[in-house]
Amino acid sequence: MSTAPTTLVTGVDFVTVPTQDLDVARAFYADVLGLPPGPVYQRGEGPAIGAEYEAGNLTLSILHAQAVGMQFSPTRSPIALRVDDIEAARAQLESRGVTFDAPDVLDSGVCQMLFFKDPDANALMLHHRYAPRTPPN
Repeated sequence: MSTAPTTLVTGVDFVTVPTQDLDVARAFYADVLGLPPGPVYQRGEGPAIGAEYEAGNLTLSILHAQAVGMQFSPTRSPIALRVDDIEAARAQLESRGVTFDAPDVLDSGVCQMLFFKDPDANALMLHHRYAPRTPPN
């Protein structure tokens, strides 16, 4: 008699985004991207070492790399930030000082993407999926 396999991993709780300057990163994610803030991390009575921002279904954990003994290295694979209207989002972010890596939106045939970086050069993208998702077979 066979039983259905149990799913071990049930989701992704957060993605870590390294920073060299937590105050600058916090201002960017809150004020420029407009993401709702979550908890701030501290070690004892010391200064903050990280902070969370909610991006819909995923938490971005902004972490001061050196404060936790990590060597800083920016994230090179872009984090896709879902938007309803990529051109409207671009205009809003440009008005807040964001510079995009290329002038044109990349259209893959299922989605639109527009690439940029945070102040630490972590790769980000605006992402708008317009094709319906196909359920796995």
